[in-house]
Amino acid sequence: MARQVTYVFKGKRKTIPFSYGLFRDLYEAAAAAENVDIKSFLAMEQQLEMTSRGQGIVKNFRQKEFERMGFTEIKFVRDED
Repeated sequence: MARQVTYVFKGKRKTIPFSYGLFRDLYEAAAAAENVDIKSFLAMEQQLEMTSRGQGIVKNFRQKEFERMGFTEIKFVRDED
């Protein structure tokens, strides 16, 4: 079963295919689809992972930064049979 990611980028909803072989998470996939350079974001996220003790800090940072870049509602598409 193929995975898909849906997100809103600057007011437009989009759906893209997703593979863990290509991307680490759905945020990376959405950024790649929109040609957004996230190298500095990934470096900062890695520093936060090394220095923080809780997952909440990294998750909050990721969500806030992607909102700042123009992404909202990033999530996997659930197949309903």
